[in-house]
Amino acid sequence: MNIPELDLKRVVIIGGGFAGLNLAKKLDKKAYQVVLLDKNNYHTFQPLLYQVATSGLEPDSIGYPIRKTFKASKNFHFRWVEVTKIDTSSKIVYTNCGDLKYDKLVIATGAVTNFFNMDDVAQKAIPMKSLVESLDLRSKILQNFEQALYVNDLKEQERLMNFIIVGGGPTGVELAGALAELKKHVLANDYPDLDIRRMNIHLIEAAPRVLAPMSENASKKAHNFLKKLGVNVWTNMQVKHFDGKLVTTNSDKTFSCETLIWAAGVKGDPINGIDASNIKNNRIIVNEFNRIETQDDVYAIGDIAFQTSKDYPKGYPMLGSVAMQQGIHLGKNLNRLLKGKNMNAFKYLDKGTMATVGRNLAVVDLPKFKFQGFFAWFVWMFVHLMLLVGFRNKLVVFINWAWSYIWFDKGTRLIVRPFKKNSK
Repeated sequence: MNIPELDLKRVVIIGGGFAGLNLAKKLDKKAYQVVLLDKNNYHTFQPLLYQVATSGLEPDSIGYPIRKTFKASKNFHFRWVEVTKIDTSSKIVYTNCGDLKYDKLVIATGAVTNFFNMDDVAQKAIPMKSLVESLDLRSKILQNFEQALYVNDLKEQERLMNFIIVGGGPTGVELAGALAELKKHVLANDYPDLDIRRMNIHLIEAAPRVLAPMSENASKKAHNFLKKLGVNVWTNMQVKHFDGKLVTTNSDKTFSCETLIWAAGVKGDPINGIDASNIKNNRIIVNEFNRIETQDDVYAIGDIAFQTSKDYPKGYPMLGSVAMQQGIHLGKNLNRLLKGKNMNAFKYLDKGTMATVGRNLAVVDLPKFKFQGFFAWFVWMFVHLMLLVGFRNKLVVFINWAWSYIWFDKGTRLIVRPFKKNSK
């Protein structure tokens, strides 16, 4: 891979998500040679993927080049590769572009969509875990309306304009709200030849309430906000099958639709070479220092890491906040080792959770305060702006949000790359 050989210990990081990126930033690159490997050459701010899917933002607003992040860093190297497997006994990482020796290895491969072994749903539904999938969904939404213009049968029109979102967590709730606002403020003007009132948005959640991990009050408020926007919310309901035209559930209820959006869950994305005894629920088991117990120099952080504590006996939640904290903490710990100091155990600090439903509508649960409405929406926007990587991204997103707020418009309704349906 043409990585120079130096008299420094080499730390190889697999994955440039929240965990891997924050680790790479925190490591002392005067004392370590840091090599970051990822299948994309950019970092994605995943909490705003739904805004790309609903034409609110362009992909480069929430994606940031990894090389640009570390352009002033010495002893840092990025390689755009796909890791095929690792050999922990020989300390080698194998990729599609060659192999690489390491002194310390950190696995931060994140998570992938979990379809819960429903093959037909996996083939026909549209997930939203990457920029590519978000662009696919944006194209699909717009293509449905373009196609509906040529359809005379009203039921077929409705099928094209029906959108089923599976999963009532923050992603599903925020996506449903964004689609509802698109319907209310944009699509009726873009498609005057269609009766947009026939467009239906259904949010299906298996739990008794949406935003189940949040407080009951936040859940209730979010539910009411969604109903206010015209979203049909179905709780205690599970999707069982989807053939590309009809959604069947565990009840007698069925939905005729062209588009099923899957936001119902994720699972870890372990890498070949990790012994099965070190994997639980598709996540790599690590100790309080994020190290695999049976390996001295192999660590896992972020969604892929299964780490328990007294407060989280079933493992820390697969959240960006956990990933960021673990990345920063492990970076500090590895720096401590260079100074001959012991590592500190990781403790997750829950700073709260939040979700936005739409314009002036959001819910925020902080450890000591819980609030909803306009102020919660303002806090949500501020926090997400501050977490974006790069000043340009912050500025572009702020301008887009300000424009949309003032003019009730979303300016990126482009079918740049038409979505092609899976034919399997």
